[in-house]
Amino acid sequence: MREPLGRPFESEAERVAQTLRDQIIDGTRAPGDRLVERDLAAELAVSRIPIRDALKTLVAEGLVTPRPRTWAVVRTFTADDIEDLIEVRSALETLAFRLAAERGTADQLALLGEQLAGEQLAAATGNARVARRAGADFHETVVAMAHNTLLTELFTSTRSRMRWLLGQHTELTLMADEHAGLYRALVDRDRDRAGRLAEQHLTTSRRAALRTYGPGIES
Repeated sequence: MREPLGRPFESEAERVAQTLRDQIIDGTRAPGDRLVERDLAAELAVSRIPIRDALKTLVAEGLVTPRPRTWAVVRTFTADDIEDLIEVRSALETLAFRLAAERGTADQLALLGEQLAGEQLAAATGNARVARRAGADFHETVVAMAHNTLLTELFTSTRSRMRWLLGQHTELTLMADEHAGLYRALVDRDRDRAGRLAEQHLTTSRRAALRTYGPGIES
């Protein structure tokens, strides 16, 4: 979840939140891992105040579960949580791909092509972290290409959880191949094909997420 160059100044709490967010999404910090203010402050070489503020941010984003006093845990998603995320993602992204086919600019298509190429290279070399991040970036760019303010607001409210969901698979090449098909539909400005392929891709993503994360899901 990297912001573009030239972004506004980030506070210490924002930088800490970004670090922890990436670690949770990438799986470095696993579901149920304790997040203790004192320990995190020592690890990240900051005071406990930005740690506390960062944890509040991640609780609001749905990635962290608060505990009494000075610690929290990385959220463990239940089967129902994942189904809810998939249902919302299905509604938002099917619309996003259809609109992106009509409204995406040449510059956005070029960026999408770069993200796809990065994902394909990472998938081919077995770099799961880079491939998953590039795939998530691909989906975020498609939402931006829809040029719908309300759609963007709705997506932003679930952004961190969606990026977590997009990382719950091991089928790197399959996902990159399906993204390639979606990219061609957007380049061709084919709204119907983009929508149809998006629905197929969501089915693949759902199966992959439940197959990968299913054994550890709380019921």
